[in-house]
Amino acid sequence: MQYAPRMNRSAKPEHKPLDGVSANAGPIASPVRAGRSRKSIGQAGRARGPERAEIDEIPRLGKPAPEPQLAANGVRWLPVPAWNRLGWLWHGFSTRMGGLSRAYCAEGSPGELNLGFTPADSAEAVAANRRLLAEAVTGDAATPIATIRQIHSNIVVVAGRETANRKPPPKADGVMTDEPGLLLGVLTADCIPVLVADRKRRAVAAFHAGWRGTVQRIVEAGVGRMRLEFGSAPEDLVAAIGPGISQCCYNVGDEVLAAFESQFAYARELFVEVEDPDPVRVRYPMLFLNQRAPGHQPVGRKLHLNLIEANRRQLLAAGLRPAAIQPAGRCTSCQPGLFFSHRASGGHAGRMMSVIGIRPGR
Repeated sequence: MQYAPRMNRSAKPEHKPLDGVSANAGPIASPVRAGRSRKSIGQAGRARGPERAEIDEIPRLGKPAPEPQLAANGVRWLPVPAWNRLGWLWHGFSTRMGGLSRAYCAEGSPGELNLGFTPADSAEAVAANRRLLAEAVTGDAATPIATIRQIHSNIVVVAGRETANRKPPPKADGVMTDEPGLLLGVLTADCIPVLVADRKRRAVAAFHAGWRGTVQRIVEAGVGRMRLEFGSAPEDLVAAIGPGISQCCYNVGDEVLAAFESQFAYARELFVEVEDPDPVRVRYPMLFLNQRAPGHQPVGRKLHLNLIEANRRQLLAAGLRPAAIQPAGRCTSCQPGLFFSHRASGGHAGRMMSVIGIRPGR
């Protein structure tokens, strides 16, 4: 089986690879600070622009979320408790805890589970970490992991055991299979990972959804590919949204709002305006005058995007039932001790991996 669509279909134009969900999406949001006045949040769509809120009024991702599970080999990873009854299914979301990498931890700290072949880390450590994750999730360190070269697109490919270790991996942001015995993996460090499983036909998929891929409907298109390739019915699908940057920490620029507005009628419901807590801006507003066109957010306010809700809505649009969509993660930026975060680290971060697969012989 080839790492390519089973039917000849026109491919989308390639996109320049980007590191992290934050590429060209505005500055890093300031952390929550005490002592700010709170503003009520009105109903979505009532105002001309996005709602206004304080950062501490914005819900974090995945509350409540599962606690990390400790494997016998020391790896800590997040399961989806509702999926435990699916005995044929392998799945899990990694954390940064329990590996061999030294590139992103303080001197004297335990090694970490960086799963991306980043320039700062050694390929040997990353390969060993991938074997540790496979062992934690499947019980066998030799379980192959099919990965993709993520380019912030809506391209989805089909994987098989014989192509799981292909180098270089194919360019895509979604990968799926109905073959037992391998894991599908997507890498994130703030972007949103989404895992999908077909309970009836026993097919699985993994999607990487940064804001660019979300605008291009990677998850919605991916579910459509599952219907095409495997005959999956939406009512048979379950999905889990893993660790990613939450709206509390994800401030973006006007170009992101414009991109969402061009594609989704509900776009403004995904954004809120947050007061900029910078005391210098408050005291000396004239220093920060700009040439924004009328209608854009004023100086001293930042736009925050709910990327998790954007992808949940795509799953609903693809036909999944609301109860079939599970929160399985937390805000990566809020918990840098548990997760790698591209934004929280200023770009110096490893990668987590979200994996899903079909257990053989079940």
